[in-house]
Amino acid sequence: MRKITITLVLAISCIILNAKEKQPNLIVIMTDEHNFRTLGCYRDLMTDEQAYVWGEGVAVETPNIDRIADEGAIAMNFYSSSPVCTPSRASFVSGLYPQATDSYKNNIPMNDKVVTFAQVLQKEGYATSYVGKWHLDGDAKPGFAPKRHFGFEDNRYMFNRGHWKKMEDGATEPAVEMNVKGTDENSFTTDYLTTKFLEILERDKGDAFCAMLSIPDPHTPNTVREPYTSMFDHLNFEAPKTMQVSKEDMPVWGISKKEFVTELKQNPMQDYFGMVKCIDDNVGRILRFLDDNELTDNTIILFTSDHGDMMGEHHRHNKGVAYETSARIPFVIRYPKAIMQGKVVRRAFTTADFTPTILGMMKAPAIKNVHGSNASEVFTNTEKEVVDGRYNYMTGTASNWVAAMNHRYKLVFSVTDSPWLFDLEKDPDELVNYYNAKGYETISKDMKRFLSEAIEKYNDRVLIKNNLIIK
Repeated sequence: MRKITITLVLAISCIILNAKEKQPNLIVIMTDEHNFRTLGCYRDLMTDEQAYVWGEGVAVETPNIDRIADEGAIAMNFYSSSPVCTPSRASFVSGLYPQATDSYKNNIPMNDKVVTFAQVLQKEGYATSYVGKWHLDGDAKPGFAPKRHFGFEDNRYMFNRGHWKKMEDGATEPAVEMNVKGTDENSFTTDYLTTKFLEILERDKGDAFCAMLSIPDPHTPNTVREPYTSMFDHLNFEAPKTMQVSKEDMPVWGISKKEFVTELKQNPMQDYFGMVKCIDDNVGRILRFLDDNELTDNTIILFTSDHGDMMGEHHRHNKGVAYETSARIPFVIRYPKAIMQGKVVRRAFTTADFTPTILGMMKAPAIKNVHGSNASEVFTNTEKEVVDGRYNYMTGTASNWVAAMNHRYKLVFSVTDSPWLFDLEKDPDELVNYYNAKGYETISKDMKRFLSEAIEKYNDRVLIKNNLIIK
């Protein structure tokens, strides 16, 4: 009898161990203010005119990020829930639109009651960690290791905000500097944070882990260490086509009150490419770690950003508007056990869709009452290319605009302007307003109705307060 009992206990133990082994690891790599055109995997799926808006051959190669896309899936229509750091990040970790997290604009702390994907995975037995920029804890700058973890158990190298160029180990926390001079592969922020991230992966590789690396580049200031700062000096950035448009032909919401860009300064553009190249090289370090430790097959790894960077298009730099290169972000994901290689997804997502989707993909418990949708089946089904006309919702709450979009159309309503409807297939440069054009009556009507319902459904209270009327 005792022998049977021992055998049964061993059998149960093996089942438990095997079940644990099947838990996929999760690595999230997020950059800040990243233009999707700078990634080769996106350029490969675009026309040359769209891929090389700054001139023929003006590009940075990103073989490591491209590898994630080639060995997994690329989402061609992934958007910020609101294209500014804090609100987009709050949506990403929670599955909620920004107004529901209280972080509807920069530097507002996320509500204590918000539940994140990390909290769910921590309860499921995962070792959880976060390295890099957080921007969900208010005004603290840099604000290392916030007291509120939101499920990221090891947050020693989490800092609230700032785009520091140099980091060095200190007595209690890393010392930070803005000056890029004197930085090297040990102290430049992207390299430093990746090194700390790899140390954590080394520590946790024997267990199921959830680890997020948030790199504060390629956000301004556009400075980078050697050899990256000289790597693209040979490139001449031409003014993109959209820089030729007059103010009179632009939507009011699209015109920057701070700066109307009429020519590109070469050095900042070259250094932006340098920052992207440095990021890609460090992604390569992480991929090699997974390969060397035989973790590749059982690890979900994804690369994304919080919002885009206009980089001169439509007379603008940076973000905050509904234009594609401000609001649309890179999202590539690899999970060899479940996602087929080379999958292309053409469906509109926002950062609010990430948390329910990743928890669904990992077969972890769902968070109740989230706004985003669980699209795990879209990424794991057997379709090589997914084309889905589903509408999604994006808010510029702090700037008084709101948008609906799918894989082809985008409708923008603003407090300051008449409605603008873009047909991204016919007009990828977003120069033409089709809202009242013949043949677009049904699209305009359907998207308008969707927007009206979404503002109420998601309680976009700032826009309601400011009388954004959809009619």
